[in-house]
Amino acid sequence: MPTRPRLVRSIPFWALVALSLATILTGAALLADKLGAMTTTLNDGTATGVDVYVGQSLAGLGATLLGAGVVGLLLALGIAAVSTLRPHPPAVVVEPVDGSPVEDDAAAAPSAAQEDDAPTLDDRPAEVATAR
Repeated sequence: MPTRPRLVRSIPFWALVALSLATILTGAALLADKLGAMTTTLNDGTATGVDVYVGQSLAGLGATLLGAGVVGLLLALGIAAVSTLRPHPPAVVVEPVDGSPVEDDAAAAPSAAQEDDAPTLDDRPAEVATAR
């Protein structure tokens, strides 16, 4: 029976979450920086074509990165929700726990009936006894 690791210990899941968060932060920083710079230069009247047109492209890239990061986080949330629906095998009870200590010495000691059946030196065949 193959066993899958829990989602909490899944490296690809956490990589998806981490990369999604990094993409969101990068996109938001790029978008806020370029929109802020464009707003100030356009309001001051000092905006150049480079500020406006390149700023629009970079703001679009930031918005795209922000959206992709949000989609990644939603995908991770969906994976987490679906993983809870997966049936888990029931726990196997190896030995019932009753609270009493287990005595290993009593279990390891042979009973009197077993000691009587054990061969002794006198029960050996004659050729084994005289081989020495």
